[in-house]
Amino acid sequence: MKADLRSALPFWMSLALVPLAVLAAVRGGWWWALMPAYAWYLVTGLDAVLGLNSDNPDTETPTERLFWYRAITVIWFPIQAAVVFGAIWYATHAGHLSGWEKLGLFFGIGVMSGTIGMVYAHELLHQKPGHERWLGDLILAANLYSHFRTEHLLVHHAWVATPRDAVSARYNEGFFRYFLRVLRDCPRSAWAAETRLLARARRPVWDRRNPFWRYAALQLGMLALALALGGWQGLALFVWQAFVAIWQLELTNYVEHYGLTRRHLGEGRYEHVLPRHSWNASHTASNWLLINLQRHSDHHYKPDRRFPLLQTYGTDEAPQLPFGYPAMTFVAMVPPWWRRRMNPRVRAWRRQFYPDIADWGPYTRGENPMPRGAL
Repeated sequence: MKADLRSALPFWMSLALVPLAVLAAVRGGWWWALMPAYAWYLVTGLDAVLGLNSDNPDTETPTERLFWYRAITVIWFPIQAAVVFGAIWYATHAGHLSGWEKLGLFFGIGVMSGTIGMVYAHELLHQKPGHERWLGDLILAANLYSHFRTEHLLVHHAWVATPRDAVSARYNEGFFRYFLRVLRDCPRSAWAAETRLLARARRPVWDRRNPFWRYAALQLGMLALALALGGWQGLALFVWQAFVAIWQLELTNYVEHYGLTRRHLGEGRYEHVLPRHSWNASHTASNWLLINLQRHSDHHYKPDRRFPLLQTYGTDEAPQLPFGYPAMTFVAMVPPWWRRRMNPRVRAWRRQFYPDIADWGPYTRGENPMPRGAL
């Protein structure tokens, strides 16, 4: 595959959100709406124009040839931090922004932090170099969602599409009910996973190897910086953008596996994860913005495969969405609309891949047994 800057540049389209954030801060008014308009609507429009990209790169391409692709994820944390904390200082000192304008500005910044920052953190956390994992931790801390690292790596990838995985959305489950369930269950699920690992190593929960100490220190540091720069108002704006970012992340998680379940083999045993257990989208522009996150089946097949090398699958192996993730997350915010678009697709998926299963009730209600050996 081509590995020069020109070839990698489409994956840098996230940088356009930075001048939009500056413009929104300086001009006020409704200028903040340009950020979600760019991330959601313009990208969806480009998908319609550019169509699908089903080209599969050579998976043997060496990492050193991917420098210009990797660079955007490596530089993102300082960029996001400059935007977030710079905007906190500016909004609380400039004096020309009203309360609703500040809320709008930090809603737009939260869209940037969630749509881009969370996706880049996800990519970085799966890589082997320690500095990349640290950058992922810093991005998550800036969104007050550090436990996602543990929950994603230890729970989601092991138990996706089973009752153990909270972020595998159930058939007919609306997003808002799902969102509340994830906010309730995932932090304690991540804590249980880490404490069980420590117990296996005969270490107590307060051992320094428990990453929750790092999570707490980084998040407290981010909160303290927001407070120092903007006082209590700056702290509130920081928390608001973090909430929007979390909402964006969980919208994407909701879409990725909605209604898809692994076959229960009996006695808490489940089939291996297959391409059929993730929703995919080969839309060109949204894969540029989301660094190929929509090639999600291949990510679950090989989680540490870097994003430029992820493969796409045909409809005979993996279910496909009618639009890219940005459009589908918008639909997910209107549950009746979502069910009309997606429930028939889930039922078709069941007929295609599991025609022998007559009773889907336990799968739909999440009543199948917990997987054997689940953390």
